[in-house]
Amino acid sequence: PAGGEGAGPEPEEGEEREPGAISERNILDSFTESREVAELIANLRGVFGELVTREMAVERFIGIMDKYQEQPHLLDRHLEGMMNSLLDIIRDSGSPPPLVHLAFKFLYIITKVRGYKRFLPLFPHEVRDLQPVLDMLAKQNPRDPDTWETRYMLLLWLSMICLIPFDLARFDGNLVSMEGQARQPTMDRILEIAKCYLVVSDKARDAAAVLVSKFIVRPDVRQSRMADFLDWVLSMLSKSSSQTMEGTVIVNGMLQALAQLFKHGKREDCLPYAATVLKCLDNCKLSESNQMVLRKLGMKLVQRLGLTFVKPKVAKWRYQRGCRSLAANLQAQGAAVQNQKREVAADEADDDEEYDIPAEIENVVEQLLIGLKDKDTIVRWSAAKGIGRITGRLPKELADDVIGSLLDCFSFQETDNAWHGGCLALAELGRRGLLLPSRISDVVPVMLKALTYDEKRGACSVGSNVRDAACYVCWAFARAYEPAELIPFINHISSALVIAAVFDRDVNCRRAASAAFQENVGRQGTFPHGIDILTAADYFAVGNRVNCYLTISVYIAGFPEYTQPMIDHLVNMKINHWDGVIRELSTKALHNITPQAPEYMANVVLPRLLPLSVGSDLHTRHGAILACAEITHALCKLAQENNRSVTHYLSEQSLEGLKQIHQEVCSQGLGGELMRPAVCTLIEKLSLSKMPFKGDPIIGGWQWLINDSLRHLTLVSSGARQHIKECAVSALAALCNEFYINERGEADPALQDELVTQYVSELQNAEEMIRCGFSRALGALPRFLLKGRLQQVLEGLKKVTQISPEDVSFAESRRDALIAIAKVCQTVGVKGDGSQEEYVCRDNVDQIYATLLTGVTDYTTDSRGDVGGWVREAAMTSLMEVTLLLVQNEAELINANICKQIMCWLAQQSAEKIDKFRAHAGSVFLTLLHFDHPPVPHIPHREELERIFPR
Repeated sequence: PAGGEGAGPEPEEGEEREPGAISERNILDSFTESREVAELIANLRGVFGELVTREMAVERFIGIMDKYQEQPHLLDRHLEGMMNSLLDIIRDSGSPPPLVHLAFKFLYIITKVRGYKRFLPLFPHEVRDLQPVLDMLAKQNPRDPDTWETRYMLLLWLSMICLIPFDLARFDGNLVSMEGQARQPTMDRILEIAKCYLVVSDKARDAAAVLVSKFIVRPDVRQSRMADFLDWVLSMLSKSSSQTMEGTVIVNGMLQALAQLFKHGKREDCLPYAATVLKCLDNCKLSESNQMVLRKLGMKLVQRLGLTFVKPKVAKWRYQRGCRSLAANLQAQGAAVQNQKREVAADEADDDEEYDIPAEIENVVEQLLIGLKDKDTIVRWSAAKGIGRITGRLPKELADDVIGSLLDCFSFQETDNAWHGGCLALAELGRRGLLLPSRISDVVPVMLKALTYDEKRGACSVGSNVRDAACYVCWAFARAYEPAELIPFINHISSALVIAAVFDRDVNCRRAASAAFQENVGRQGTFPHGIDILTAADYFAVGNRVNCYLTISVYIAGFPEYTQPMIDHLVNMKINHWDGVIRELSTKALHNITPQAPEYMANVVLPRLLPLSVGSDLHTRHGAILACAEITHALCKLAQENNRSVTHYLSEQSLEGLKQIHQEVCSQGLGGELMRPAVCTLIEKLSLSKMPFKGDPIIGGWQWLINDSLRHLTLVSSGARQHIKECAVSALAALCNEFYINERGEADPALQDELVTQYVSELQNAEEMIRCGFSRALGALPRFLLKGRLQQVLEGLKKVTQISPEDVSFAESRRDALIAIAKVCQTVGVKGDGSQEEYVCRDNVDQIYATLLTGVTDYTTDSRGDVGGWVREAAMTSLMEVTLLLVQNEAELINANICKQIMCWLAQQSAEKIDKFRAHAGSVFLTLLHFDHPPVPHIPHREELERIFPR
């Protein structure tokens, strides 16, 4: 807005907020600041002199007005009052020019919110106003950048005054004035002004176009000046090149003037010139211009010319839906349809009167169809509205041809722009009742394709605008047709909309689909379980993608009509999606939906996924492997709940296929950052599923793959490292728990010896990432593998946490070792007088604390900054976890000295300079202080601390 955001006083509360924040819209009920605005306007005479006070007044006014951008009608009762106070300043001959400009600026700010069309009739338009306004315009400098609002408002005012029903020649009186110089006739003065301002580069040009449309259509001006004026416009158009800046400005002004003229002029006045204008417009070749605004104005003008060529009659063949009331809709569905059919039959009889359609219409429609494929949305939108308007005036056969050409936009050779434009045009035709029910069967399949349109371009995709527009088509159809017409297609449309509302990647498409679904539930009343689904998937609920995929989808899949379409959509469209986040979410969604359709998942979906999981396309393979893992896990959980074996759902082939994945992936190479975590997740889920693979060589293969992934962390990018490490460590824990434990709950000694010794030896590797991986792996080992080896594991991890000259910068491995120590302690548990090979006990607790406390003193820095911060953060977390573990089991193992050290270090960390670590230290400090069952012993100065940090 004018005046620049942020200058001047602080914005009032609730005044400025992010434009997209719909959740907290200010719903206002009246113009509450009317008194303050009246005072602001009254004080203008006092403030215009000083730059600061002037700017503050403008800022405040903009601030108030901007609140009403969404509900501008609230200003209506006060418009006239505000306008008159400002016009009093303007008409006062004593007002200095800066004050007049300021008053016009205020007027402009009001029109900006309310729109100039509401404003025009309020301008005083007496005969006596004409001369002063013309004189004021004569004084303006058309090139002054600071006063454009004045010129814009004066031109709008003039366009209102020139509607006075008197012949303009009467104002000329005696044209030879005192000095004997001829004055210009008023008519020519106004035309000169209009021509002068049609070629300026600021907003005054838009007002000049409005002036032209009101002035040229006056009977006296039309007879004597219209032809000359159009000649001037067309010659300016043909002379100007839209390649230069000045040329662009001129072409813009001429197109706006013509578009306004052909909109407001009477058809019989404009028709004689229409063909000439169309020819000139074709020669301009606007469709080749790189200026979006010119192409849009070209579309606007072409359709206005088209509407001039055809008679303004409403097509009799139009489909008119009966009553628009929702209540009546839901009651009288059957009866209405019968009457409808009778009316249509009667109408068809008297639509035989032929009338000639000029040849130019073909050219116009052709240009609009090309405009639907333009690269800019506003041009496509304008073309779509043009197609709707013109089709409504054509005879039935021609209109059907237009619809046929329109459906050609939806071929796979066409770009996403053509699909988007096509959808907008279909929605426009539907809204206007120009798509007859006989065409619905051609349009619905196209619409359903558009709802899932997603074209991959390199690493991302295009098509969210197409899906959004397809939702608009569904919305328009809900309003356009009687329920009976859509019944054959209801199941397809409803499941497609539900799928878009829950599974679309973009939030605006999910919201559009939810709105279209709502419209259909209300207007059609035939969507299965409509109200229930609407309640679960309303506009706000679909805002959160994770919630959509993991919660709402499960609820909706509980309705039998939607279960299978939703599963099929995830398997066909989403597990191979270009965005990895969507692939992972959809596989989790499949896991959650499995209980609704276990047989379908086991007998149809899994056999379809298994070949894909060893296919050639990387994304598909990644998604399919994760989907196999998640679905198998869900099926096995179901089998366990019903006390059945795994094989109840999974056939021999499926089990073989699941084993095959690992061999295939290993043979094709494990490169890439997608396959390793995917196969690790597969191993984890199959282990959790208690697959009958005990003693199978595949277990050795899996173990090798986990170790190999931990060994090769160095080779992947730093972004993927964390993810691979966590997947491998989770897989290891699940694998050990399922396949390495015997009936007595113990480990095989040889296997335990090999695994623990191998992992501990890797902790001294010269590669930092290998230390990280195996530290975390040791932290994940189950209790039966640590039993009898605890000392060896803790010693190994302790060595990693110590800083030696050659590994000063190994902050990440120190961090991971500290995390692992706490995990190991939590796994083995506490027993004060137990053996130090099995439990956290008297003999090793001090040693564990000493290791963790050294971590809090790590202040290493390198080129990445304060990397010691990661170590300190992990050390604080681990201190907290170990302390809480001891408190809950054997609090007497915590001695006063250690507790004092912990709290002092935490206090020091809460005063660090990096706020992330400060916040973490504060949070740990408060957790220990406020822990209640039982409280942590030996906290120094507990009472004072409780006072400083109340609960």
